[in-house]
Amino acid sequence: MDESYANLIVSQQERIGIVQLNRPQALNALNSELMDELVRALQAFDADDSIGCIVVTGSEKAFAAGADIKQMANAGVVEMMGSPFIGYWDAVQRIAKPIVAAVSGFCLGGGCELAMTCDLIVASETAQFGQPEINLGIIPGAGGTQRLTRAVGKSVAMDMILTGRRISAQEALQFGLVSRVFPTASFMDESLKLAAEIADKAPVALRVAKEAVNRAFESTLAEGVLFERRAFNLLFATEDQKEGMAAFIEKRKAIWQGK
Repeated sequence: MDESYANLIVSQQERIGIVQLNRPQALNALNSELMDELVRALQAFDADDSIGCIVVTGSEKAFAAGADIKQMANAGVVEMMGSPFIGYWDAVQRIAKPIVAAVSGFCLGGGCELAMTCDLIVASETAQFGQPEINLGIIPGAGGTQRLTRAVGKSVAMDMILTGRRISAQEALQFGLVSRVFPTASFMDESLKLAAEIADKAPVALRVAKEAVNRAFESTLAEGVLFERRAFNLLFATEDQKEGMAAFIEKRKAIWQGK
């Protein structure tokens, strides 16, 4: 990737695209400049056939401590309604390739909402998750009341959103917000190992599987099952399906073409 970024460190490790939020002086607080760069970096990886999975991470101290409050403190309602800022979270949601949020330290407010727009969250033992917007006289505005409720259930979401309570990595695992918790010392290595495992799968099937799981959050069971059935059948038109089943029968590793 040739483009340079002021607020990100972007790299590639084999078939994994890595995007590290890099505003250490502000605990990776999310402002317009950082979010614009993040979306552009993700879109570039999404269009790159050499990339099978994307990891979004921060520092050991903070994934992202929230949105940059200084940027919006004096805004009025009309300004907020016309602002493209929250739309950046929607743009992350539209990335087709799987995204792993690798979270260590603070993951609060807009940072928690960003992690939840990714496809799965893995955490270090030091991770803390929260939606503390109530302490600022507002509520989550980038999907927090919706995605958190779907992830952890109404009771826990109400507790976190109405009180501003933070939960630990182990609580987040217990509640279903994160899929795995790793020791801090091996956190990034384990996160990249997981991303590599995902990137090694059939590219078209990964994209369709992501769409199907997301559909479960956005539709009724009947609609979701119908979408799944159609997507399942359509994959039989791909070369990867033929290769995958042939490789299974022949007891060899499949060679995916993404077709």
